[in-house]
Amino acid sequence: MSAPNEQGQASGYGRPPVSGRFKTGTSGNPKGRPRGRKSSVPYDTVLGQMVTIREDGRQRRVTAAEAFILQLTKKGLAGDSAAARSSLAAIEAARASRSASGQELPTIRLQARAFGLCCSIVDLGLGVLLNPHDKQRVRLMLKPWIVDAALSRLGSRRLSPEEQSIVLASTRNPEQVSWPEWWDTSSLEQNR
Repeated sequence: MSAPNEQGQASGYGRPPVSGRFKTGTSGNPKGRPRGRKSSVPYDTVLGQMVTIREDGRQRRVTAAEAFILQLTKKGLAGDSAAARSSLAAIEAARASRSASGQELPTIRLQARAFGLCCSIVDLGLGVLLNPHDKQRVRLMLKPWIVDAALSRLGSRRLSPEEQSIVLASTRNPEQVSWPEWWDTSSLEQNR
């Protein structure tokens, strides 16, 4: 039971003293919650975080915004027209904001890769592309470990001299391969 106060009114749990109550018509929080405080998303905080991406087998740290633009650009180059439009819009917005502030845009070099056998072999670490930027001289060379693995799977089957020369010409470092005893050593010496 609550005890009466000086004015003769009961006070206690759920009944604060009259002197401590909010005045009628006056807010208890005059400043209130700032407008838009809950509805705004912290884009700068989220997109400014550093993330690690992997490009051509190498890791590098970029902002989340840059990673997002790179992913959109990659999808756009792969044929996703919606991603291409979004990527171009984001690039144009960045260009407009930078030119307005007087900053020079950095040059970004994108390398579009077709999806095919060569890309898969390189991505899996089975081979190496030599001269990838020269269409006349580009060449796929197999790594020695995959040649070793393929030769061990032949069992009793032997390759003809022509097949041996093709394998030898397609191997990156033939001196690192453990050639079988039936291998024609003359083709090894000719290739050196």
